[in-house]
Amino acid sequence: MTKADLIDAVAGEVEISKRQAGEIVDLILEEIKTALQKGDRVALTPFGSFVVRSRKAREGRNPKTGEKIKIAARKVPAFVAGKSLKDAVGGGRSSGAKRSGRKKSAKR
Repeated sequence: MTKADLIDAVAGEVEISKRQAGEIVDLILEEIKTALQKGDRVALTPFGSFVVRSRKAREGRNPKTGEKIKIAARKVPAFVAGKSLKDAVGGGRSSGAKRSGRKKSAKR
């Protein structure tokens, strides 16, 4: 689904013009972006949440030359799907598949 498809769906569902629907979609996306720029979490219960994650500085390699390069620390946006979205897509856990919180020890 593209942004244009989303605008068409909103316009058809609430019976407004595509221009008005486009303005609404743009406003929502801008508000999400502004909140993330401030470092806030955007929770759209039960759909999911947009969060900002910090990545540590690390060392990488130029794939063309093999030369080592420093990759600076940065912040990146991420989306965490909510339960209803996971269930709708089929990625939710079954009721009996809860994690115990312990790692299994490797056999030696």
